[in-house]
Amino acid sequence: MDQQRVLIGLFGMLLVTYLPRVLPVLYLAGRTLPRAVEVWLRYVPPAVLAAMLLPALVMPNGTLDLSLNNLYWLAAIPAFGVAWKTRSLFAPVLTGMALVALARLLGWG
Repeated sequence: MDQQRVLIGLFGMLLVTYLPRVLPVLYLAGRTLPRAVEVWLRYVPPAVLAAMLLPALVMPNGTLDLSLNNLYWLAAIPAFGVAWKTRSLFAPVLTGMALVALARLLGWG
């Protein structure tokens, strides 16, 4: 592959990465969003986190596993409670990781 194609590819990747991030900031600068949009946007981080974590929790070996042998699923249950109680993104992740580490330390899973 020649250098020109590599540079064009890199520039294209730069555009498709940078523009979706900067255009909304430029467009919305100095404007206030409607209350309904602000409320809706608050659900984006938990939804993204759930979309990334759920497959790993319920399909640790590539197949659906909701049994008591699924350590990740069992650790997620108290983590959901912590998330509900604290309304935090960090606390439930830390709780789940600590429970998995503790279970492995005790030789379970």
